[in-house]
Amino acid sequence: MENRAYNTAISQRFRGYLPVVVDVETAGFNAQTDALLEIAAVIIDMDGDGNLLPAESVDCHVQPFEGANLDPKALAFNGIDPDHPFRDAKVEKAALDHVFAPIRAAVKASACKRAILVGHNAFFDLGFINAAVERTRHKHNPFHPFSTFDTVTLGGLAYGQTVLARAAIAAGLDWDADEAHSAIYDTMKTAELFCGIVNRWQSAFSEHPWMQVAGG
Repeated sequence: MENRAYNTAISQRFRGYLPVVVDVETAGFNAQTDALLEIAAVIIDMDGDGNLLPAESVDCHVQPFEGANLDPKALAFNGIDPDHPFRDAKVEKAALDHVFAPIRAAVKASACKRAILVGHNAFFDLGFINAAVERTRHKHNPFHPFSTFDTVTLGGLAYGQTVLARAAIAAGLDWDADEAHSAIYDTMKTAELFCGIVNRWQSAFSEHPWMQVAGG
């Protein structure tokens, strides 16, 4: 695991929470019954000027849990073959360990108290993460259990767009439709969108209002 130095100033930006962008790919919409198939996360850092930027990333293929539902329509949409011999998928507990470890290290290195999930329709991603945590009885979930930042809302506010592809294009980001719907690609684009919107907001002020609040 990479030993990365994080800017501890980010701990003041969101009340001690470290933003971590997450995207999951699944075999349906029900977090309790449908399989979790991929998890990807991008940890957010801050530069010396107080601007956010994507930092370390981690991703993992996940084996469907025993008895999981696999909706053929969902698999056709995301193009995942759960039985592909080269998926190198991990069981849920190992997959969570793999993804959570660098996030927990980043929370500590940035002097934050916990991670907060950033997602496009964040309730969906957090729901599947929380369901997997519950199934595996995982004791080291770094994420706040219900608070999130949602780029659907932020994209609608900043650009009038709620679809990830359209919001990314409106923000001036490159978008490759052939790469979309893989967890790591969507996560990186969501991270770029989130950082861009927050940085755009901050650039509208001569001084960062969050620093004034944190300082007094």
